[in-house]
Amino acid sequence: MKTWIKPVGSVLIAGALLMGGAGAAGIAGTSTAYADQDVQRNVVNVVGKGEISVKPDIAYLSIGVDTQAETAQSAQKANAEKIQKITNLLKNTWKIEDKDIQSVSFYVQPNYTYNDKEGQKVKGYTAHHTLQVSYRDLSKVGKLLDEASEAGANNIDNVIFSVENRDQYEEQVIQKAMANADLKAGAIAKAAKRQLGMVLVVSQGDVSNPVIFNEAKMSVATAADSGNSTAVSPGEVKVSTQLSVQYELK
Repeated sequence: MKTWIKPVGSVLIAGALLMGGAGAAGIAGTSTAYADQDVQRNVVNVVGKGEISVKPDIAYLSIGVDTQAETAQSAQKANAEKIQKITNLLKNTWKIEDKDIQSVSFYVQPNYTYNDKEGQKVKGYTAHHTLQVSYRDLSKVGKLLDEASEAGANNIDNVIFSVENRDQYEEQVIQKAMANADLKAGAIAKAAKRQLGMVLVVSQGDVSNPVIFNEAKMSVATAADSGNSTAVSPGEVKVSTQLSVQYELK
């Protein structure tokens, strides 16, 4: 019987070659990997976070119509006419391209009433259709919503402000995240009376979601009641990322 030990990087691989059949150690060809305990002990893992605030350059508008009628067919027909009117407004008056107008939800459902005598009964139908509109002139978002409301939109949910091309900010947030990771790892090394070595592993997490302007629906309703135009302020959105970094400790 012949045994061998061969170092591979920071891992020692030990194996046994059995001659003439099986032996007490196990089946021929079996090998076991042993991690170098010193390497495992001399690392520190941190998460670095990077974030910047930027002005948004695109708004995603949720513009919908709800229509009620006695039959499903009449509700759907009336709703389709309103949606077509809004679509024509967006395309012809606001010059929004087809690719920037997308149907995101559509349904027709019964409305129910209930009482102890008759139980549950269908009382009319509601047709719902929502468009998601991408719009880039943020100074006119309020006016667009006002005109969509005048054209028949009665279900305007949220205005989502975002950055259309996030790649232009990727380097900045990565640099901030890495600097944050360096700071954390350095502080840990100092507290442990050690020195920080080279970076061993880096992995990036997901970029954050855009900020949602939650008051858009309320603002539109208020503006319609008061006769004033809707004011929607985009403010700033945050672009962020995070890095999981492993450092060597000396």
